[in-house]
Amino acid sequence: MTWKFMLVLAWVTILICSTTASSKGGESYVRDACSVTRYQDICMHSLASFSSTAKNNPSKWARVGVSVTLSQAKGVTQSLLKLKKHNSLKGRGRVALLDCAECFQDALDNLHNSLGVLRKLSSQTFNDQMGDVTTWLSAALTDEDTCLDGFEDQRRRKQVKLLLNRVTNVSYMTSNALALVNKLATTGPECLENS
Repeated sequence: MTWKFMLVLAWVTILICSTTASSKGGESYVRDACSVTRYQDICMHSLASFSSTAKNNPSKWARVGVSVTLSQAKGVTQSLLKLKKHNSLKGRGRVALLDCAECFQDALDNLHNSLGVLRKLSSQTFNDQMGDVTTWLSAALTDEDTCLDGFEDQRRRKQVKLLLNRVTNVSYMTSNALALVNKLATTGPECLENS
């Protein structure tokens, strides 16, 4: 009779633990993934919906981080192109806008390159791939920062403030994506088997 009781007790314990883990799992997965990032609140907010698919897999978190950043960067690029088309800014503001649009196009290219490699990771070329991705993400971050620098004396205008807030948010997301990629790089190719 004792072994039956122990068996039932073990089964109930497993059931309770798995239910608790699944209810807390999503939040803890994203919190764990974002713990390596500089802008954790932005990371958790932008990536929370991917917890059930990424779970504890650094490769998936890196891909999701870059993918979400790419999506936001596309939105900023579209805003820049609309402002450029409508001649909304004049003088130095216009020059800064043109430079920023070019920088963001470069950033998009770097983000696309990064995502392409992250989708095709190989244990044989993992270190080289991680080197390429970190280089491209660092370059995207530099492009975004360069965009911000161009508007240094234009920050009082409402239109410019709104744009710079969006650019800043994308640069924070890029920084977070880079941190997630660095975590993947330090984890090594053994995490690829579960991708």
